Amino acid sequence: MTSILAHGLSWIDLRFLGRPHAIATAVVAGGGSLALVDPGPSSCLATLELGLQAQGLRLSDVTHLVLTHIHLDHAGATGTIVRRHPRVQVLVHERGAPHMVDPAKLLASATRLYGDQMDRLWGEFAPVPADRLVVLVGGERVEAGGRSFDVAYTPGHASHHVSYFDRASGVAFVGDTAGVCVDGGYVLPPTPPPDIDIEAWRESVARIEAWSPQTLFLTHFGPAPSVRPHLQTLVEHLDTHAAIVRDILAGPESDEQKMQRFADDLVRQLRRRMTEAQVAAYVAAAPPDLLWLGLVRYWRKKN
Repeated sequence: MTSILAHGLSWIDLRFLGRPHAIATAVVAGGGSLALVDPGPSSCLATLELGLQAQGLRLSDVTHLVLTHIHLDHAGATGTIVRRHPRVQVLVHERGAPHMVDPAKLLASATRLYGDQMDRLWGEFAPVPADRLVVLVGGERVEAGGRSFDVAYTPGHASHHVSYFDRASGVAFVGDTAGVCVDGGYVLPPTPPPDIDIEAWRESVARIEAWSPQTLFLTHFGPAPSVRPHLQTLVEHLDTHAAIVRDILAGPESDEQKMQRFADDLVRQLRRRMTEAQVAAYVAAAPPDLLWLGLVRYWRKKN
């Protein structure tokens, strides 16, 4: 359930929907401080607590929640944790901060995608008091978990996405900007709606690469040590997926048939490279129908 990343850095498999290798939370401990990078959804909060206990830690020890962005699979448990432990500080980009204070619009948008599965998938998304937020724009250096992190604004997957770099360990915590990659397999760009921006995403990848990190830490899933090949592959796949969606959109099928065609083709690609268990982890972390919808929205806005 837990693995060591470097001295004072570890991660916990949240076993989302009972599956391994779908969502990971990074644990940063040192100097009397404990930070969690992307605490995950409330539906996995019990697993997060067990993972901390396995390291001799408790949720009440947490001093900082470090959010790469506010999507429910990354930040959903934040408000619940802060309600239980009000001294916790929450690091979040300025575009995401208002939605942490008042999540009504965020939850309405997510409900349009997930419908009656919201509670099963994500659990509670509680608001965070404004005075608990540390609002970021990118370019800062912040302290959490006994470490100093450089912060970069890294949109493309989400307009409220930031990434964090720990120069001491060489680890960059990149949320979804560096994609989904399970067990060193297919590097999948997660492209759910509403604000996929491929041009901004390429710039964000370049910003991460400029840090020269030794390891990328992906929320989906875990450490990726071959940084430059990984990022190059991500951009190639992002361009390929976008082109496929553009071509399918020009076809005569119904919207539902087009989405199904894209999803089926993607799952076939994954199955050619990986086991069924690994494919299931990808589908849980980045459902293909949502990847389609995000790229469709991108092309329709662009055109």
